[in-house]
Amino acid sequence: MRDSRPTKLHASAFPFGPSPAVAVVLTLLAGALAATAAQTGTPHAAEIHDHLRKAAEYLKAKDPDSAVKEFDAVLALDPNNAEAHANLGVVAFFRRDYRNAFQYLRKAVAIDPSLVKSQALLGICERRLGDPSARVLLEKSFAKLKDKSLRLQVGLELASLYDQQGDTGATASVMRSLVDLAPDNVDVLFTAQRVYSELADDTLNKLAVLAPGSARMQQVIADRLVNGGDLARAIEHYKKALQIDPHLPGVHFELGEAILQSSPHDTAIQAEAEKEFEAAEAIDGDAAKAECGLGAIASSQSDTDRAFTHYQRAYKLNPNEVEAQLGLARFLMMQQKPQEAIKYLQAAIQVDPLNSEAHYRLASAYKRLQMDDQAQKEMHLFQEIKKTKDQVKDLYRQMNIKPKVQDDEVPDSDQQ
Repeated sequence: MRDSRPTKLHASAFPFGPSPAVAVVLTLLAGALAATAAQTGTPHAAEIHDHLRKAAEYLKAKDPDSAVKEFDAVLALDPNNAEAHANLGVVAFFRRDYRNAFQYLRKAVAIDPSLVKSQALLGICERRLGDPSARVLLEKSFAKLKDKSLRLQVGLELASLYDQQGDTGATASVMRSLVDLAPDNVDVLFTAQRVYSELADDTLNKLAVLAPGSARMQQVIADRLVNGGDLARAIEHYKKALQIDPHLPGVHFELGEAILQSSPHDTAIQAEAEKEFEAAEAIDGDAAKAECGLGAIASSQSDTDRAFTHYQRAYKLNPNEVEAQLGLARFLMMQQKPQEAIKYLQAAIQVDPLNSEAHYRLASAYKRLQMDDQAQKEMHLFQEIKKTKDQVKDLYRQMNIKPKVQDDEVPDSDQQ
């Protein structure tokens, strides 16, 4: 267990500062100026409208200095114009002048509490200025914001604040929302994996302190060893876990899987793994994965009928079990029934779109049915996924982590 990890995330884990989100806010606010100006109802409404229109044009032309002059002119005519205060706050924020931005944005929100974007930027300003009330504003605005870019910025600020306050659970919760919001954002993914890793380490440390000799602790050690590719030592620790608690949920299956992975074609190893899978069925209740393990052993022994029976059972227990879907598809392809196999292969891809074997076998099924366009499309997807997974495996090797066996396997024949 690592003990050199810092108790807090490094500041670089949270990207800060005026980002493209601020430019987006400038554009959005500029677009709203002309519409709101006509509704001011002040004695100088026409003049205010003209200044706001010019300010909007300057913002769109990326000339904030000229826009500021127009906003100042608006405030000279109407000191309580919320839009002018809000936009002056945004410009100051963009220039990293958080103190002046704070003043303008606070005034805008005081005049019109419905300005959610201004409320969000005010919360960020308070955060930068060390104001403890920042948390309340960030939480309120994060829940209401519709603009994706600004919501992303506020979420990262909020996650950083939670982290500084030592609230790892709240940090992880916000990051989960951000991953859902921007699943392809590299900064979000980087930050999320740091947060989740810290949360995992925190819980591991608590487990080590509270129950260092427990069966669960042995299971955790075994899991880490599997990830590091040390199956022999992992098997030892899984067995220690079962010595402590023979009915520990999940361990019999994990032990059987580790045993089988250690030497998949050794008959003695297969027999030992089979016993663990059968024990998993008896203890864990949810036996779909165990049935797939038994199916894999039977398939390796060329006992296709028994393999098919196990995969059928697995599929009946869990129709979304990918290994069961693939197992049934393999059998149907060997039985020269590609049309029937397609149903299971398409279902497997729906559950796991990046499953390279499913795409490969689907390409083979289409080819047998002389559906050449579909076959080429699936083969192209297979090749692209394989290329990506090869890159991932190389990165995993650099991190001394072993990918799962199924991620390493590439079918060399549609007869398998």
